[in-house]
Amino acid sequence: MTDLSSFPITKKWPARHPERIQLYSLPTPNGVKISIMLEETGLPYEPHLVSFESSDQTSPEFLSLNPNNKIPAILDPDGPGGKPLPLFESGAILIYLADKSGRFMPQDLAGRYETIQWLMFQMGGIGPMFGQLGFFNKFAGKDYEDKRPRDRYVAESKRLLAVLNQRLAERSWIMGDEYTIADIATFPWVRNLLGFYEAGDLVGIADFPHVTRALAAFVARPAVAKGLTIPQRG
Repeated sequence: MTDLSSFPITKKWPARHPERIQLYSLPTPNGVKISIMLEETGLPYEPHLVSFESSDQTSPEFLSLNPNNKIPAILDPDGPGGKPLPLFESGAILIYLADKSGRFMPQDLAGRYETIQWLMFQMGGIGPMFGQLGFFNKFAGKDYEDKRPRDRYVAESKRLLAVLNQRLAERSWIMGDEYTIADIATFPWVRNLLGFYEAGDLVGIADFPHVTRALAAFVARPAVAKGLTIPQRG
């Protein structure tokens, strides 16, 4: 029987199945990257909801796993060398799960690094910019009289969408015919921009048909449809 009792996080979120990957998350764009990846790979896992409403992410137990107090994070009882591995940062977790499962990452080194390149494009550009645009369009930022901050993020989001649209113009997915972790990282954010953030008209999404075509293919995948709801909110 796998013993995870030495990890303080299991005191707040007990592992009913300690032999499985423990996922600590919330169904946000960053969070669902990992639930989708786990569903796509079929790796056994146990999800735990980290509630922002009760500030779970700042609890000592969560900080013991991720000192940066952000979701998602995982605890793999069967990490390298058979030892438990705690891991945070969604990009790092995606790379790790791709290596563990042998899926959604090209096997040749050139393809591997090109995929990681596009993963970094999402993490350094699409995620932060779309998130800021969402703040200024839907949340407290929308009440600012000065619209220059919002317009700055609108312009940068359009630029990023144009880069992605050009990349997808002659490809089914970001890396070509093969679906990879670059897609798993990117399209939850595109979906959130158009849906939850209600910013489709603001960024002129009709000008990016290859992005919307790939997004439709993404959300049509059964593993994506399931992963988008995990962990289930209480």
